[in-house]
Amino acid sequence: MSPLLNFRPILSAACALIAAITEAAPPNIILIMSDDQGWGDVGFNGHPDLKTPHLDAMAANGAKFTRFYAASPLCSPTRGSCLTGRNPFRFGILAAHTAGMRSGEITVAEIAQSKDYKTAFFGKWHIGWVEPDQLSSRGHYSPPSHHGFDTWFATSSAVPTWDPTITPADWESWGNKPGESWKGGAPYLQDGTPVTDNMSGDDSRIIMDRVIPFIEENKEDPFLATVWFHAPHEPVLAGPKYHEMYAEHGTKRRNYYGCITAMDEQIGRLRTKLRDLGIEKNTLLLFCSDNGPSDSLAKKGIASAGLFKGHKHTMYEGGLLVPACVEWPGTIPPGTTSDVRCSTVDLLPTVASVTDYSFSKKNQRPIDGTDLMPIIKGEITKRPNDLFFGYRRLYQGTDGQALIRGDFKILKEATKNNTGRTRLYNLANDPYEKNDLAQENPELLKEMTQALAEIDKSCQLSRDGADYKY
Repeated sequence: MSPLLNFRPILSAACALIAAITEAAPPNIILIMSDDQGWGDVGFNGHPDLKTPHLDAMAANGAKFTRFYAASPLCSPTRGSCLTGRNPFRFGILAAHTAGMRSGEITVAEIAQSKDYKTAFFGKWHIGWVEPDQLSSRGHYSPPSHHGFDTWFATSSAVPTWDPTITPADWESWGNKPGESWKGGAPYLQDGTPVTDNMSGDDSRIIMDRVIPFIEENKEDPFLATVWFHAPHEPVLAGPKYHEMYAEHGTKRRNYYGCITAMDEQIGRLRTKLRDLGIEKNTLLLFCSDNGPSDSLAKKGIASAGLFKGHKHTMYEGGLLVPACVEWPGTIPPGTTSDVRCSTVDLLPTVASVTDYSFSKKNQRPIDGTDLMPIIKGEITKRPNDLFFGYRRLYQGTDGQALIRGDFKILKEATKNNTGRTRLYNLANDPYEKNDLAQENPELLKEMTQALAEIDKSCQLSRDGADYKY
């Protein structure tokens, strides 16, 4: 027998071992979020006009969530929930520009760092100032580098979605005057340094121009990239190319649709890059929005929550339900659809699961999310825990809260001076919240009101320091 033949079993075993090691390699993780994009503002949820071919392809090649919730009906609280897996009321960001992320919170990036991942943040931060000398009547300095990100390219808050350094010509709301520089002309910082190069045109492309090099540089190592687009938050604008795609519509609709299509194009660019690098099968890519559609644009019929009631700043389904999908070729079967109620608080438990992380004894704390992978695989067909939502500006008398337990939802409307009454809905029979059951189900209303009060109290204890070790 040839001596070489004796090595065949050894070679075969070695190849199998290498394959097993490769198969078990920790996945790259990319968490994408849009800003103020309604549940209905994507093709995969049935929009008749909006072009989102890359998000549609992503949903078709992985899993689409039909009932995915933001933790709050507005941006900053939801953003914190994505990083921590906790209800925003636990870490004290109850509305926009009211606080910054606390260093005592453990984030998805810190979990990834503990597993030797490279970590990066790109886009709209909005859970603390990114400039150390920025002064404001509320909020404080709390940049991504304080929360586990090795590198970051970020703004503190909103910018125009086209030419982000310039105030739009027709801008009549808060901020600078039309034509002036937007927030000093350098709203983006790269690791603390203001950025002035490559800052013209589509903002989503400007962000992705920073994401792609990070991925290329770290393609051999596990990485976590958090990409939070500004699109389609106001000031919402689109360039000429995208206006032409929607020439049959009015200017505001052309800007809104075009801005989303421009963002979708950059998501397609990202998906193509993963395939060009040969790492798409080892990358978990998740997309969602931060809350329902803009109040003003939804009321004008431009932005869409689909058939759901409400919009941003409301506790109804239209304010909380968002478009969401996830892709992980080879792990998540194409064409998967999940009707289980999921949420932005589920991102951290999912990251912890796929990176094999567990909280140490000294870092134990309430985690309000659940691992999405068993839900995606169909092993869990009902959400195992309640979902709590909140939005609070007490100086205006606004204290909106909601709780979903099983198919039932209780909500306290987020109205100024707290004039809204408590409502009860059966979401299985009444997904569009047309039939308030509060008066005909007093016992269930009482039970869920008590549950809402209990989780609010638990969150208050967390907010007051119960979860942090000094």
